[in-house]
Amino acid sequence: MADALANDATSEFDSWEPSLDRLALADGEVHVWRASLDCSESVLHRFEAALAADEKARAQRFVFQPDRNSYMAARGVLRELLGRYLNRGPSEIEFDYGAQGKPALRSGWSQSGVQFNVSHSHGMALFAFAVARQVGVDVELLRPDFAGEKIAERFFSPQEVRELRSLPAAVQDEGFFLCWTRKEAYIKARGEGLQIPLKSFHVSLTPTKPARLQADDSSRWSLRSLRLEGRYVGAVVGEGKGWKLRGLDWRP
Repeated sequence: MADALANDATSEFDSWEPSLDRLALADGEVHVWRASLDCSESVLHRFEAALAADEKARAQRFVFQPDRNSYMAARGVLRELLGRYLNRGPSEIEFDYGAQGKPALRSGWSQSGVQFNVSHSHGMALFAFAVARQVGVDVELLRPDFAGEKIAERFFSPQEVRELRSLPAAVQDEGFFLCWTRKEAYIKARGEGLQIPLKSFHVSLTPTKPARLQADDSSRWSLRSLRLEGRYVGAVVGEGKGWKLRGLDWRP
């Protein structure tokens, strides 16, 4: 395993800007948008009208209305942002899906070079965008009922479990979800899903310390931790080194 630690920053990213009127992605940038999925009925209707048939069918498979609304809101915001980056209407955007389900722009659109990734948890969503650079993003709500040692032992590497156990009890829940989001963001950036054994790579998880990734291909990636409002934690992984992270707030 490579000894290199992929890290371009020494602290959590917490510089979020208001939404921009005009969107442009520079080669050396990764944009991460945060959005509340608690949208008004009129906004949800607008989003639903822009969805493709397969997205509408998936939305209808959700048993509970709040889950259906969150899905439609996440897809609607994604289409709106991609439309703004590509100067197209939200309903015009077409997607393909990788073997592990990672969405990408359909081949006819891929010449733009825009790559993206999406994550949402309990009403909060993150959307990552870059040009010619694979990205992965993850957000989680801190849930003490989920952050148990048995879960950590099942999904974390031995190194991560030891670090988690070394934390004061008061911050172990946060450490658990810092680990979870960083691992998820890395897996999603690679687009290979659980074909990548979760114990085959390591991330740091101590709050207030730098976010670090140790893997066979560490030199290919950079990991950033995201500070969010409320009891949410997030992370983004982008291909390459030295890119600038820009945080933006989506508003309806």
